[in-house]
Amino acid sequence: MADTLAKRSGWLTGWDPEDEDAWNKGGHRVARRNLILSVLSEHVGFSVWTLWSVLVLFMSPEIGLGFDPGEKFLLVATPTVVGSLLRLPYSYAVTRFGGRNWTVFATGVLVVPTLLALYFVQRPGTPLWVFLVIGAVAGVGGGNFASSMTNITAFYPLRHQGWALGLNAGGGNLGVAAVQLIGLAVISVAGDTHPSYVAAVYLPLIVAIALLSAWKMDNVDAVRAEPGAQLEAARDRDTWWISILYIGTFGSFIGYGVAFGLVLQNEFGASPLEAVGYTFLGPLLGSCSRPLGGWLADRLGGAWVTFWNFLGMGTGTVVLIVAAGLNSFGLFIAGFTALFVLSGLGNGSTYKMIPSVFAKKAEDEVTSGGDASAAFARSRRLSGAVIAIAGALGALGGAAINVTFKLSYTDGSGSGTPAFLTFLVYYALCMALLWAVYLRRKPATDENTTDALKETSRV
Repeated sequence: MADTLAKRSGWLTGWDPEDEDAWNKGGHRVARRNLILSVLSEHVGFSVWTLWSVLVLFMSPEIGLGFDPGEKFLLVATPTVVGSLLRLPYSYAVTRFGGRNWTVFATGVLVVPTLLALYFVQRPGTPLWVFLVIGAVAGVGGGNFASSMTNITAFYPLRHQGWALGLNAGGGNLGVAAVQLIGLAVISVAGDTHPSYVAAVYLPLIVAIALLSAWKMDNVDAVRAEPGAQLEAARDRDTWWISILYIGTFGSFIGYGVAFGLVLQNEFGASPLEAVGYTFLGPLLGSCSRPLGGWLADRLGGAWVTFWNFLGMGTGTVVLIVAAGLNSFGLFIAGFTALFVLSGLGNGSTYKMIPSVFAKKAEDEVTSGGDASAAFARSRRLSGAVIAIAGALGALGGAAINVTFKLSYTDGSGSGTPAFLTFLVYYALCMALLWAVYLRRKPATDENTTDALKETSRV
């Protein structure tokens, strides 16, 4: 890499992170610089994506926006749906336009939904459909995750990808907690009638990060992918098994993250200050636990960690049902916080399964007489595509959670218990899937990257 690395037409060519000599001589500094800016871009993307989870807590007759619980749950679900659908094209866009170029665009475009929210959120009498349109535009923030992860994968060698991707994803996920902390600060200082201040905080941040990305990030030719990788991955059944699991982990994280405040308001009559005062803690801990889930999966196996994680999530859901029945606010907060931590762990362990499963497929192909270089190149190509597909479907799980809450709180009972029972059943199904597909026959899909993969990782 040291001899061939050059910039041509704005692209960094000859990049090979597996070249240890070049990596130690300066390649790691290039990768670290791009990772830091990628984390910042993804962070504000998540914040804008989940902005309405905070703004709806301000919406009340006092500011001329008296929407009912069902309408508010629909509003917070809208950006989640749009963001999930954008993840596939965002992942592809990096391979087409380059990591630097797309990061600048994906960050800069966040100004649009932020400005719209700033203008309309304090206009009394604004109809629901206007906010639904603005919420849909805010969905662009949800696509940043897929493009960011695809880009950073190309910068780091396999031996460091788990750490780098975990940091990238965790730093982005922290955007959920950050926007809620800003909401808490606004309510504490200015009261609960100034939601536009929350949006105003993000405008200079978005502009600054977009400019920094344009100045310091790189396009790298290694990120270019062969066309059709996502279609090829879609034909593999493991793509869908893993996506089902990621719906349960990331879907829970993002779904609970945007619904938590509304649930507290509807379940316990919490004020905006009380609601936002608790909502940031869960996403914060869940974001921090994501790298830990990947670390545990490296050592214990992704499928096993995910299996026990779903058992814990099921237990936490039972705690919520009991707490709702007892009308125990403290127990409810404790149960929800545990669910956030476990969903973060599960995000990391489920993503760890992806390269392990496809590396095992490559090993089987080589054992059967196939070409090692071609087999492991295909493994890496499909792993990247599956990350995009699973990420998109996982985010749709978050929308499903909010729709389930909407139905639960508007069915006449006024309780979230029907929703929690639905989630409990899903977690049980995920455990059954893990046991039947990945654990019962004990395939070597959870081992660390094999020597064969390491030897062929430069292809």
